[in-house]
Amino acid sequence: MKRIYLILPILAGMMFGSSGIFVRTLTQNGIDPTTLLFLRFSIAIIPLLIAILATDKNLFKIDLKDIPLFLVCSLCIIGLNLCYNHSMNTVPLSLAAVLLSIAPIYVLIIAYFMFGENITSKKLICMILAISGCIMMTGVLEINFENIPLLGILSGIGAGLFWAVYLMASKKSIENGKHTFTILFYSIIFISIALIPFSDFSEISNFISINPMLTVIFLILHSTFSFALPYILSTISLNYMDSGTSSIFLSGAEPFAALIFGLLIYSEVPTPLMFCGFILTIIAMMMLSKTDSKTS
Repeated sequence: MKRIYLILPILAGMMFGSSGIFVRTLTQNGIDPTTLLFLRFSIAIIPLLIAILATDKNLFKIDLKDIPLFLVCSLCIIGLNLCYNHSMNTVPLSLAAVLLSIAPIYVLIIAYFMFGENITSKKLICMILAISGCIMMTGVLEINFENIPLLGILSGIGAGLFWAVYLMASKKSIENGKHTFTILFYSIIFISIALIPFSDFSEISNFISINPMLTVIFLILHSTFSFALPYILSTISLNYMDSGTSSIFLSGAEPFAALIFGLLIYSEVPTPLMFCGFILTIIAMMMLSKTDSKTS
């Protein structure tokens, strides 16, 4: 595997790390969770449509046998976003990121039983180091848990589980010959249609009326950077590495992004422990990169 492809899940994780900014802004402006998801997914149809038209129109073609996996991907995307959005709105962003970073554990276990992917000792060590670095980097060890709701914690764990199952389902669909754009395009169409009856369009119009130009740009950025691009990059990465490796890189990059956004936007200066976590996560990624290079 060429090391250049390792940047795909890292970029995806950093983009996912920006989602807290969009979610909290929209929630504070009166957008409920279901309507927020409808905005995220329906707008994402446009860049995916353009990508398919620019790449290959044959990517629109699917068989009936493809639909079950697309539906599984759709359900996992909805579950992941609902759980993660709720977690980000009820617990500290750092804790939500750590709970999602547990996904590599689920991925390695599921991939072992479903696809026969080996859980090597080096991969296991890298996973432990990466998750330990995430825990330190996000400052969770320095948080007082007394006032943190249990439902918020369970939502974060559920987000990680949904993400792991999505990776498995999309990997299986890729092995069946389906392109990344095809998987995402039909998945979000199914999701958008399903969310229409549960979305409040008056909330959307009220938000846009605040400042039409700025709010529309904000919604496009929200859909692009918190969904379309990271999902495309993470799913493409499955063409060049196994799902366990991809998940470890993604889960390590997301808390790092949350740390950077917190520093730049909210002036949240990282503690020495958080900085040590960052170094530990980078070391884990470098080890994993060398391991995959030798394997290929």
